[in-house]
Amino acid sequence: MADDVRVVTPELRYLTGAGGTRLAVREAGDPAGPPIVLLHGWGSSSLAWVNQLALAADHRLVALDLRGHGESGTPDGGYDDPATWAGDVAAVLERTGPAVLVGWSYGGLVITDYLRVHGSAKLNGVVLVGALTEIGDHPGGEVGPAWDGIMRPALSADPAVAVPALATLAADLTATPAPGPDVQRRLADMLRVPPAVRKALFRRRLGSADVLAAVSVPALVVHGERDRVISPRAAEYAAGKIPGASLRWFTNVGHLPFAEEADEFNAVLRAFAGSTTSH
Repeated sequence: MADDVRVVTPELRYLTGAGGTRLAVREAGDPAGPPIVLLHGWGSSSLAWVNQLALAADHRLVALDLRGHGESGTPDGGYDDPATWAGDVAAVLERTGPAVLVGWSYGGLVITDYLRVHGSAKLNGVVLVGALTEIGDHPGGEVGPAWDGIMRPALSADPAVAVPALATLAADLTATPAPGPDVQRRLADMLRVPPAVRKALFRRRLGSADVLAAVSVPALVVHGERDRVISPRAAEYAAGKIPGASLRWFTNVGHLPFAEEADEFNAVLRAFAGSTTSH
């Protein structure tokens, strides 16, 4: 990690999301800079974006802990309701103003929830990273072989069943083996999410073809060619549905392009964010 990244310390703040849920966000960069809002995936946290702190030199970064994850509150319900997720994102955008919205993995589905309810008016752009845009038996929700044999165990409340499955998934996030401490940190994030929440996030059936077709801001789809968690076909689907979307493949990269090839990803995101204007 570059020297300028090491000295950036994000500030942890709290917002009120849908239904009064307390949401944690980590902020870095000039508050007056053009904002980028970062949404992590299933079983992760805002700490997933540590390698993007290099962008704080030019942008205001706001990374959300999704409800039920990280430092955010864990309400009993609402995880299957698009309006709930849309309300959480709206609370962040109320703080930042129009922003580039970046969603990784399940965070892409949260973006489509927001778009379904609020449209594109308060966005400067959308970036989907290894992302779902649908869930259930829909092409935008196609998962990869990393889930084979571990989906049910990963959702179990029995630690003897869940922990080995989640450890396998944490190791499979990258195309080549990641350092042990990195894998363990990702596993720790997964284990912070209660089993009921891990399960509830998958208890949805939702198509988004019409939502994607209505996107009226610049859009970028980023996907690792060796992603075994979310199928590359999900990226092709989203890019084909969103008008004018660009599709950027990362070679020899799995589900974490922003970590596996952080410098390249940051350059791509910086260029995209710089090309957008307020809508």
